[in-house]
Amino acid sequence: QLQLVESGGGRVQAGGSLRLSCAASGFTLDSHDIGWFRQVPGKEREGVSCIDGSTGRTKYADSVKGRFTVSRDNAKNTVYLQMSSLRPDDTAVYYCAATDVVDSCTGFSDFAPNIYGSWGQGTQVTVSA
Repeated sequence: QLQLVESGGGRVQAGGSLRLSCAASGFTLDSHDIGWFRQVPGKEREGVSCIDGSTGRTKYADSVKGRFTVSRDNAKNTVYLQMSSLRPDDTAVYYCAATDVVDSCTGFSDFAPNIYGSWGQGTQVTVSA
């Protein structure tokens, strides 16, 4: 059974950094694309970043490009989202998700959340001004 568990969220001041972790079980990272999404109450889920399972290629939303970095440790079966220069508008619940649909991460112009079949429980990130 595929399972994803996020951790690393918290409260930080603007300009600070956090590193989110997404621990995967029931599959290996080289077989699935992993996406990071975030959601604010009353708004649609927004794609933030993703990493291709087979190639390791990455994609970022324009709003986080240059500030966030997605990476993975295959030995730990964990994907990370390093977030720097955080801003109050980064405040959201952050989710990681997995899909075995080939090229889900880099094959579409958007992040296509409907393609991702397995989701973690989310972790809250709060950035204060």
